[in-house]
Amino acid sequence: MRVLKRLALSLLVLVAVTAIALALWEPLVAESGKAPPPRTYDVEIVRDDFGVPHIFGKTDADVAYGVAWAHSEDDFSTIQEVAAMTRARTGALTGQDGAKVDFAAHLLDIRGTVDRKYDTLPADIRALLDAYAAGLNHYADKHPEEVALTGLFPLEGRDIAAGFVLRSPFFFGLDSVLGALVEGKDLPIEGGPKLSGKEVARVTPIGPEPDMNGSNAFAVAPARSTDNVTRLISNSHQPWRGGVAWYELVVHSEEGWDFAGATFPGSPYPFLGHNKTLGWTNTVNRPDLIDVYKLELNDDRTQYRLDGKWRDLESKRVWLKVKMGPFTLPVPQTVYRSVHGPVILNDKGAFAIRYAGIDELKMLEQYFRINKARDFAEWQQAMAIQGVPATNFIYADAKGNIAFAYNALFPARKPGANWRGVLPGDRSDLIWKTHLPWDRVPLLVNPASGYIMNANNTPFVAAGPGDELDRASFSALMGIEDDMTNRARQAIKLFEAAGQIDAAMLAQIKYDVGYDKSDYATGWIDALLAVEADGDKRIPQAQKLLRAWDWQMDGKGKGDALALMLMRPAMRQSYRRLPLPDAREELVAAIDHLEKHFKTLNPKLGTVLRLRQGKVDLPMDGGSDTLRAATLWDVDETDGRFAVRHGDSFIQFVEWDADGNVSSRSIQPFGAATTRPESPHYADQAKLFVEHQTKPVYFTREQLMPHAKRRYRP
Repeated sequence: MRVLKRLALSLLVLVAVTAIALALWEPLVAESGKAPPPRTYDVEIVRDDFGVPHIFGKTDADVAYGVAWAHSEDDFSTIQEVAAMTRARTGALTGQDGAKVDFAAHLLDIRGTVDRKYDTLPADIRALLDAYAAGLNHYADKHPEEVALTGLFPLEGRDIAAGFVLRSPFFFGLDSVLGALVEGKDLPIEGGPKLSGKEVARVTPIGPEPDMNGSNAFAVAPARSTDNVTRLISNSHQPWRGGVAWYELVVHSEEGWDFAGATFPGSPYPFLGHNKTLGWTNTVNRPDLIDVYKLELNDDRTQYRLDGKWRDLESKRVWLKVKMGPFTLPVPQTVYRSVHGPVILNDKGAFAIRYAGIDELKMLEQYFRINKARDFAEWQQAMAIQGVPATNFIYADAKGNIAFAYNALFPARKPGANWRGVLPGDRSDLIWKTHLPWDRVPLLVNPASGYIMNANNTPFVAAGPGDELDRASFSALMGIEDDMTNRARQAIKLFEAAGQIDAAMLAQIKYDVGYDKSDYATGWIDALLAVEADGDKRIPQAQKLLRAWDWQMDGKGKGDALALMLMRPAMRQSYRRLPLPDAREELVAAIDHLEKHFKTLNPKLGTVLRLRQGKVDLPMDGGSDTLRAATLWDVDETDGRFAVRHGDSFIQFVEWDADGNVSSRSIQPFGAATTRPESPHYADQAKLFVEHQTKPVYFTREQLMPHAKRRYRP
């Protein structure tokens, strides 16, 4: 008996020791971070009446330090998640989903890119990154109770750069390609997600979901305005929470950096907005920027054939750290590379991937240089750095110029191959090394129509009939998309009918909630109306509502809630370039939901569609693929309501008057401190947001100081 008791006690001790080891091993084996060189930063932060930080510094680096501190005050939890991504420790923070992000970081060799390219960045850019890292480190040091992962800090500029390397390609669909290859599914070819959620297993949530890639942008020249004003509307559609949620800020440096706009967690500068003399915004584009090659492997899968010779397949064992309850478990994985790029092995073979911006850091310089550009020539010079791998730019300036750039790092492909399919991996001549220069990028400047718009549609529809780019001028090898969206059709229709445009008319276009009776929308409604009742008496009732629906998602007419639920799956399929969904299945699902939770097929739209943040619970309008965008929502199973989580996010209206003076207004769905429930700015913009209202941007110190609620130096 004593032996058994001793054995039992020994087992308990072993279990306890193992549990402690599993709980503690990850931070012990994680590579220690390095701090930037010590430096004193001279920065002041002023919070306005909506809590928006205005950051004043002697140097640009001082400002970047202040950006890190201010953003940490408002959303340190998300910034830590982004920081963990750069160290491949997300799994230790968030579990299995985070481990997928870490696998992608290893597979794409983001640290290798930083090691190879970081020292080639200009000194002022490296100073910005180090300053931003120092600001995060300072905040973590002063708030140790908020640090969620032991050993994550300190960070240095290289860590910040690694975050850009990891996240940039996921904005043009690389995550969907990786997911399809990992699961051995059919590939979403042509540079945009085209497969349904059942067919594509997503690798990582760090970029937009396949049907989340949305945004609207508008620019109006003085000649088209009633008052000789140049106007720009930034209307990016992003998640309302998380690593790619917008954060508003205004920055001022004595080195000439003055900018009002928005950024993502992990960035030392804004990605869109305006300075004194110019501004721009972005919308997601989907050119074909990803090529997949099938490799021929030898029998033991250690070599691949290239130009008739065998080459070693690079392999590296990595350990993913996966949080499971109180434990962090080590999970071994192997990542592979060939001269093409990352390689994934599945049951169908070995597939190498090459994508725009692979092994590049120049986006870090490009974004900052356009922040400080003073006119259209300087802005184009900064754009010609060509670091940002993909995204449309819609531009306007104080001199009345407007422009649209279908920006992308188009691979310099060799004619004759099937670049839209899987390529043979044994030919080195198909491994492109460069991209097309800036002067080959589709660029539309000052069209005669006097306006430019983009709503995630083909660049060949941007300014109205007779004023568009010539499709024949651009090679098919560039893989330029032909897609149209309802938002694009509505915008062109409204601009063409508007005549001269003032601020009120432009806002009316931006907040439009209509569907154009063409393309997938009409075909989808026809399919729904053709569904046979087959004894279900509710189906004719629903079809009667759809016939009475006025094609407006404003919450005023009949059938809006029903139409909201039904247009969403159609929009998803259209965006993914797939056939319309099963009409009967979707119709019955919508009927079931409305009857279960609302006891009617015709509840008010605002009763169903909600903005929810803490105790704030407000009615919304808009829908999927309307210019007033409510793209994705979470369904509350207790009351059946839809809490919007993606769509219209940071909105900014910018104007330059006839004398070149700039002014702007903006709005966010929640507030400046979206993860701080105790903050007065947790949801203080919500009511304005749902009512289509905005708040002033205090761009100068003189405008700001009467509204300054807090001034301090971190």
